[in-house]
Amino acid sequence: MTTTKQLGRDLTQGPIMRVLLLFAIPIVLTNLVQQLYSMVDLMVIGKYVGSIGTVGVNTGGEIADLVSPIAMGFSSAGQIYIAQLAGAKKEEKIKRTVGTLLGFMLTVAFGLMAIAIIFCKPILELLNCPAEAMAQARDYMIITAIGFPFTFGYYAVCGILRGMGESKRPLIFILIAAAINIVLDILLVAVFPLEAAGTAIATTFAQFGSFAAAFIFMLKKKEKFDFELKLSYFKFDKEALGVIIKLGIPQVVRSLLVRMSMLWVNANANSFGLTVSATNSVGNKLQKFLEVFVQGVDTASSSMVGQNLGAKKPERAGKVTLCTLCATLTCAAVTCLICIFLPRQVFGLFSSDPAVIELGVTFLHIFILHFIVSAIIGAFQAMVMGCGFVELGFIIGILDGVVCKIGLSLLFMNVFQMGHQGLWWGVACSRIIPAIICIAYYCSGKWKSRSLLKESKAG
Repeated sequence: MTTTKQLGRDLTQGPIMRVLLLFAIPIVLTNLVQQLYSMVDLMVIGKYVGSIGTVGVNTGGEIADLVSPIAMGFSSAGQIYIAQLAGAKKEEKIKRTVGTLLGFMLTVAFGLMAIAIIFCKPILELLNCPAEAMAQARDYMIITAIGFPFTFGYYAVCGILRGMGESKRPLIFILIAAAINIVLDILLVAVFPLEAAGTAIATTFAQFGSFAAAFIFMLKKKEKFDFELKLSYFKFDKEALGVIIKLGIPQVVRSLLVRMSMLWVNANANSFGLTVSATNSVGNKLQKFLEVFVQGVDTASSSMVGQNLGAKKPERAGKVTLCTLCATLTCAAVTCLICIFLPRQVFGLFSSDPAVIELGVTFLHIFILHFIVSAIIGAFQAMVMGCGFVELGFIIGILDGVVCKIGLSLLFMNVFQMGHQGLWWGVACSRIIPAIICIAYYCSGKWKSRSLLKESKAG
């Protein structure tokens, strides 16, 4: 590459808060669409097939739920590295990294697809899939596994684009997927009774649609990446691959452990009876939905920090973190007001059981603390990710997602005898210690001298 080829926003220039919000809003909307359209499958299958279909989709989808964090982890790794390269204007290196990320993620995807298809039955048996739902679960798992390469390809392109300052296109890609999914869900389940298989086909075609749209965009803008549709383009660059794996594996491991810890929380909630279990299920959905806004801003912030550190603008990177904190705390404040003044109305959208709604008020009041702390840690964790301090990010993730969550829950439940409320208080307080560590690292200023490009060759 001989000339500068800016694809998206230059995140190293302009008013920080304005640039941050304009970059973050499409990411927030993308996450919202993902949340909403992922619920369509269960809604349609529950209405037109019933409990057996619901169990089949839930159980058959467990592997897909484990695969997604892998795709997101490596995509995020590529995003941070490309952001620093973009800030440093290392355009030839960006080209090699783009090809490496796409090639690596597609290779991993095909490997996971083969495992899911070949070992489908043993996996479902391990998950204690009910015999009456086994056929539905098997169909769903095998068909959705075929879509793994499309999922990985989509996430790879999203990571590339966001690293280069482009956040609008991933929103368009996911809107295409959502439209395909909804139309085919209705057609293949409601009109043609294909049951869980119909839902799986809809999901896979939706994944193909988002990937196809992303790939076509890459071809149309090929001059931005020096993109070439030939195998040599996807050849692994050792340095880029090393950085992607170094950044990605800790995120993948952390995400998987966090998911396992949530399974532990859910299992404990189930032990307190149907009302607590239902409240916990609805509460988890609400928590994920309400935190979408904060997470979108954090994702944008990590790219901004990465680009500015790559451009050797550590002071601006520091201001990005503080602006992120202001934005996330504002989001958290709105969320807390909803939890204080509208808890029954919010819970009532997901349940008609008066006991669940009443207990839901307690759940949301407890989680006010969680929303505030999440807003704080998110801003500083984005800084940790943006500077590429993968070791600290991994430690924070383990403390946050596993050690503190399980440890504090056990403390409140067993030592303080707080029952199911102790479980929720444990989860709500689990991010306090990691937040303190992140703030301390920011205040130390050591992140200013960190860079993934330190040992990279010029170009």
